[in-house]
Order: sequence, then structure tokens, then C-alpha cells
Amino acid sequence: MNLGQALRIALDYGAALHEADLHEAYLRGANLSGANLSGADLSGADLHEANLREANLRGADLCGANLRGADLHGADLHGADPHGADLCGAVAGPEIPGWKIVDGRYQAE
Repeated sequence: MNLGQALRIALDYGAALHEADLHEAYLRGANLSGANLSGADLSGADLHEANLREANLRGADLCGANLRGADLHGADLHGADPHGADLCGAVAGPEIPGWKIVDGRYQAE
């Protein structure tokens, strides 16, 4: 079981990830849809192809995170810091400065 699977199980049991320290966590392909990750430290985390649909990422630190191919549809990124994050090919959610949306996916400007 990887960390992503363990987190999904924890979320199913009501674990709170608000302000969690997930710095450089391996969450590749994790199903974190609807998770409350507000204020979490996800800097340097590997979220490649993670499901973050409808996730609360308000104020989260996404600096240097790998979000390639992640699904951010409906995610709340208000106040999140995506500086240096790799969003190439991520399914678009809200507008993010420095990124444009082409065919429903993020591309660097």
C-alpha cells in the first residue's frame, strides 16, 4: 500500500488533512477527491495523475509539486501557492496565474 492509498483509507474514516505536512510525499495516482487539504504543505509532493476533483486546497503550499496529469476539476485553489509546480497536462480547475487553459488542460504561458 502506498501513501496515497493509506490517505484514501484515512479519508474514508474521516481523517482531517487540514494543514497536514505532506512535504515531498509520494501521492502519485492518489484518489484525494473531495479531500480537505486546506493549508497543507504539499511542496515537492508527487501528485502526478492524482484525483483532486472538488478538493479543498485553499492556502495549500504547492511549490515545486508534480501535478502533471492531475485532475483539479472543481478544486478550490484560492490562496494556494503553485509557484514552480508542474501543472502540465493537469485537468483544469480554476484559473492559475502563469498558466493557460487549452482544451481543458493547463499549459505554461
